[in-house]
This record gives sequence, C-alpha cells and structure tokens, in this order.
Amino acid sequence: MNKKSRNTIIGSIVVAMLAVIAAVVVSGISFWNSSVDSEAAGRPVKIDSVTIVGSDVVAQISCSSIPSSDDGVFYLYGDEVYEDGATGKVVATTKTAKSATLTFPLNLNSEDSNLSRKFLVVVKQGGNLVQVSDEHYITNPEAVAAYTSVRNDHGIKGLLADLEMEDAYELSELGLQQVIYNFDLGTVCGLTDDPAYPTIEYTYDGTTYYFNGHTVTSYDTLISQWNNMGLQVTMVILNSDDVQSPYTADLMHPDSRDGHECPGYAFNTAEEGGTKHLKAIAAFLGERYSGMTGHGQVDNWCIGNEVNARTEWYYLQSDDLDTNVNAYVKAFRIFYNGIKSMNGSANIYNSIDQEWNRKSNPGCFLSKAYLDTFNYYMNREGNINWGLSFHPYNSPLFDPYAWKGQSQYVSRNIKTPYITMQNIDVLIDYMHQADFLAPDGSVRSISLAEQGYTSSFGEDYQSASLVYSYLMAASYPDIDAFLLFRQTDNAHEMESNLALGLNNLDGTHKPAYYFYQAMGAANQQEYIDKASNIIGMDVQYLVDNRILLTRSGWSLND
Repeated sequence: MNKKSRNTIIGSIVVAMLAVIAAVVVSGISFWNSSVDSEAAGRPVKIDSVTIVGSDVVAQISCSSIPSSDDGVFYLYGDEVYEDGATGKVVATTKTAKSATLTFPLNLNSEDSNLSRKFLVVVKQGGNLVQVSDEHYITNPEAVAAYTSVRNDHGIKGLLADLEMEDAYELSELGLQQVIYNFDLGTVCGLTDDPAYPTIEYTYDGTTYYFNGHTVTSYDTLISQWNNMGLQVTMVILNSDDVQSPYTADLMHPDSRDGHECPGYAFNTAEEGGTKHLKAIAAFLGERYSGMTGHGQVDNWCIGNEVNARTEWYYLQSDDLDTNVNAYVKAFRIFYNGIKSMNGSANIYNSIDQEWNRKSNPGCFLSKAYLDTFNYYMNREGNINWGLSFHPYNSPLFDPYAWKGQSQYVSRNIKTPYITMQNIDVLIDYMHQADFLAPDGSVRSISLAEQGYTSSFGEDYQSASLVYSYLMAASYPDIDAFLLFRQTDNAHEMESNLALGLNNLDGTHKPAYYFYQAMGAANQQEYIDKASNIIGMDVQYLVDNRILLTRSGWSLND
C-alpha cells in the first residue's frame, strides 16, 4: 500500500493456481479452488510426508505404479531452494516400490543441514536423471525447537506503535493487548562502530554472520518493554535497501536489483549466499526473541508486508504471478523452518492487502489470486501451519465510513472487488475451505494486522468506523488480532487525506483515542452508544446481524 509510511528503529529507531476445476460451497458462498497432486501433474511418485524424528528426517513416499528405471532405485535428492531437479545432494536411496520409507540425518546447524532444503524423488532412465515427484519440505521444524515459549495470547486489540511518543506507556493506557512494529533487516545486518554495543557474531550452518549490536539492542529494549507491559508482539520483517551495506547486499533477490525504489524487496532465494544468510537470520531471530534468552519475546512474525503489492512493498522485476509467489514461498519456508526450529510456538504469517479482485496499481497482484497460488504451493510441497495476515482497509483508503462502503467496491460474495471490515466474512468463509485448513484440520490463524480510519472528513466518522470495525473483528473467533494503523498521524499521509492516527501530529488525543481505549473495557457500551448515534443505527445490531450497508457515491447518504 503505497500511501503508508514504514518505520525503522535506526533513524526513527529503527501457476496462478493451476486450472481451477471444482466448485465448493461454503456458508452459502461459491468458491473456486483446486487440489493438484503429483500424479495428476504427471509425476507418478508422491512424497506423502517429510518429518523430523529425533535427529533424523523421515520421508514417506508412494506411487500407484512404479516408474521405470535403469537400476530399480529411488534417489531422494535434497535441493537448496535455488536448485531445481537432480542438482542437489542425494540424501537417501531405496529400491523402487509402491511405498517406501527413507531416513537420513537432519544435520541441524551444520554445513550440510537439511532443515530448509526441498526434497524430490529421482530415477535413472536411459542414463538420464528424471524427477518423478514434486518437491516437499520438512513440515515439523518445531520438533527440534530449542524453546517452546508460552505465548501471550490474551486478546485481539492492538496498534502500530509510534516510538516518538514521549509517553511510552500510552499503549497500556489504551488497554491494548497487542503491538506491531517493523523489523528492518537493512538496519540489523552488519557491523557496529559503537564500542558500547559491539557487533554480534552469529555462526550458523558453519558460516559466521554479523548483526549491528546497537540496532539489535534497541530492538531488545523495545520488545522487552512491550513484554513488560503485557503486550503480545508481532514483527513485520522488511527487506529494505536503506543502508546499502556489503553485509546486506546479498539479501536482495537478483531480479530486484534494477534500481526500482521500494520500501521492501523480494528476499534472495536465487543465490547460495543470500539463501544461507536468510537461514541464519531466521534462526537468529527465532532464538533471540524466543523469550528465553533475556532479549524479549516475539510471538508472531510476518514475512514481508503486503507481498502481493509487487511494485509497492515486495519488489521483484517479473510481473508474472507464479514467478513472484514461487520466489516468496521459498523465502517463507526458510523463515518458517528457521524461526520455528528455535521457538516452536512462534506463529509465521504471510501478508496481503484488501485488493481482492480489483487492483489500484497495475504493477501489483490481486490478493485473492496471490493467496490461492501461495496456498497451492503450500499444499503441494508440504502443508504447514502458516498464518494469514490481512489488511482490510476501506476502499478507497480515505473513505471515512467503515460501516457503509460504496456498492461498486464491496459486496458479500467471492467476486467482491475489495474485502473490508464490512465483508470480512467473505475472507473468513474462504479460509474455512478444506484446501485452506491447517494440517490438523483447524482454520488457520488470521491476523488483521493493519487497518486504519481517517479523520480528514470528520473525527466522529473516524471514531464510529473504529468501533464498528473492532466489534466486527471481535465477533469472529477465527480472528486472532486487530491491529490498528496508526498511533499518531503522519504528515505525508495527511496530504492524501489519510489522517489515520489516534493522536494528532502534536501528540494530542483525537476523540478516536478514547473510543478505542473503551473497546474491551468496562465502559465499552457507553462508546458503542456514541458510535451508534454517529452512524444513526445500532452499531452492535449491524455487527451481530452482518448487515451490509452500501451507498452509490461518495456522500454518506448517496
């Protein structure tokens, strides 16, 4: 979303889903989806699972008909994410059969680690190596987790923190349960020139990497302070190019290095150096912020921000959907397995925006298409417990009426152009589909990690929008977070009528501050009544009955 500002600690402190072939009906809404297995795709062998058992990895494979081979042997290859086909290492072999179990060492935290590799079955045919299965990743990295921290799950009410606020404890005064902030790799990786905060050396998989001691310590202090305030912490990992340091150069995907300016670039999963660096970063973050090392606890990690917004937040030169999702999935697997191998209780989320079936920028992707393709790869290559981070802003962003959107933008069906808080049930129902469920059959964690409401057209409208949206989020058990954007207005955003803060530029509170403070508190009903008076209808009734009010034009009464 190009109108949002990002924050850093230093300086501010800082495919398309194969052919869709089957319709399913969920809660009265028709969805199109597909499930494709390796045999349907023309590869006769299926990898049923790849899991960690003790210090080993166990792969289960099967096939309805045994493929021909020169020597009657299945070769299990372990490829790095930037490798394809029989180009990695043979990790195990077995005689060809309709089912087989292959066991090989995990080699955790070694030069030959298999933690984040992808595995595939190969046979020799006519002297050639032929891939006969799809790729499959390890799906239970938490089995070797150094820690399994107790999560701080106790409510959905949260906010993007403003570190420049003089009153650091305003977050507590608001009655928040969660906080979200950006973790910028561009400021974290590299050397420190401050002897009081020496460079942190971290050796992983046999290679030593360097982290800026001053920046990391700042994050330590910040996260620990939030923990002490009782707040659950979510961090959004951004891959910026602010510092342009030799210690961060390998993190940017080679297809992102064409000079396009963007606050976030695709992670480098195309080269050996960048891939190894990402693995080390994932392990470092998972370990340091496990809550068990004295540096604070991060329960939730978002891998990138609005990754479907290619030219705005997760830049890769190619405008092909499958190419972009495939590259992102590789990075997601690295962070998922790396973080959860250190803290088994951490949740790992992707991140998409509200542009479900209509995009405002031709260089970006529809969030529905991106989500479908992401989920396809997750299922094909080993289903894991990934979470969905979604940003259900109003459309347009500066629309002041969260409870009554424009009819051309919101509807209660799968073809809706946008998903906002008014029709968030479309997303919830979509995630209830069988193909989208977590490995244990449950609905995935859904974090509404970013939404905000402008006061540019009236502070009353901002306040009422906030109450309506919070109550709507709280009414869905599947929603684990409602994180408001933002604590304080941003001058640049205000030029586009996006006065989204609870506070004015000078730090004084807007009425919305007190409305949000009351949500979930003893005086909540008082502010629900005030919001109802602004709207002209009982806001709780609108929420409880899922009433979708729309208007035909810009004005509220159109």
